[in-house]
Amino acid sequence: MQLGLVALAMIFLSAMGHSDALKLSKAKRHRRVSPEMPLSCPKGCERCSEYNGCIKCKPKLFIFLERNDIRQIGVCLASCPMGYFGMRNPEGNNRCTQCKIENCEACFNRNFCTKCKEGLYSHSGRCFVSCPPDQRTSNETMECVECELGEWSQWSSCMKKNKTCGFRKGSQSRLRMPLLQVHSPDTSPGFIPSQTCAPQTEKRKCTLTKTPCCHLHLLISHIVQEWESNKQTLLRSQFPQICLSVSLIAQVQ
Repeated sequence: MQLGLVALAMIFLSAMGHSDALKLSKAKRHRRVSPEMPLSCPKGCERCSEYNGCIKCKPKLFIFLERNDIRQIGVCLASCPMGYFGMRNPEGNNRCTQCKIENCEACFNRNFCTKCKEGLYSHSGRCFVSCPPDQRTSNETMECVECELGEWSQWSSCMKKNKTCGFRKGSQSRLRMPLLQVHSPDTSPGFIPSQTCAPQTEKRKCTLTKTPCCHLHLLISHIVQEWESNKQTLLRSQFPQICLSVSLIAQVQ
């Protein structure tokens, strides 16, 4: 009789121990997959799981998926790390998204790069080996900046088809040459011509009194012929006028 009671007591205790162990195992499994564990969540996290880390961050924070071997663990950050940008969600689950702009190390959003890889220049949110024609390189910031231009030159002569005679209406132009600021420890900042910027050109229409074009070599040929045919007459009457004409045309040419 006593042996029977002892055996019954042992069976009861064994059953109780198995039940407690089963409850503990279920509790661990529930804790591993349940997101409702606010007490065990790290700082800044509203919902988390033991296996995946944070699932939802508090407002104004960004959730960042940090790789841990084959798993990705969610962590909450005030700002996203290098190579990622923050995307805010109206529902409150803000995320860090990886930059996918070519040759970009840091970006403001999916379309605008703020820092390019070493040796490249940033321009309008993209990365380039060299700057476009209307920009120059800034080696201090590795950016493409607007070209600085010098003073306007004087207006050119009024011309048409590279001629200054034989027309009434033509055009004239002037230039502004691009400059690059340079600093020297011994002198104040100065400027030298830039090798990457293009000059700026301005044109305007102009009007002249129409004058015929007279080529100097034709006039000389005519003078020689006249001289050979009638030397005495030219010497007495026309030579002073011819010399004056040659002098004036030489000044125009």
